[in-house]
Amino acid sequence: MQVKKIFSWCRRYISLTLLAALAVTAFVLFFNENSVMRTYEHEKEIESLKARIKDSRDTLEYYRSLNSSLDTDKETMERIVREQYHMQHPNEDVYVFE
Repeated sequence: MQVKKIFSWCRRYISLTLLAALAVTAFVLFFNENSVMRTYEHEKEIESLKARIKDSRDTLEYYRSLNSSLDTDKETMERIVREQYHMQHPNEDVYVFE
């Protein structure tokens, strides 16, 4: 008796058109090339790339300011040369601590 009621309800409210519409919707949302999961993954990747671009721009600005200071400030140039390339004046001892 219970099975008959369920079968009767299904025949009344669930049609072939509804099943086809649900199948197409499921395909578009989950199995398509532009599915919800892929869209979410792409959005995460975009956010990651935006963060990397911001870091790169900050680094670029640092090196641009350093470059301009090297052109104008002789003391900065001397400091950089001494620190990075271990250069020295004549008759001067340099000790490197790491």
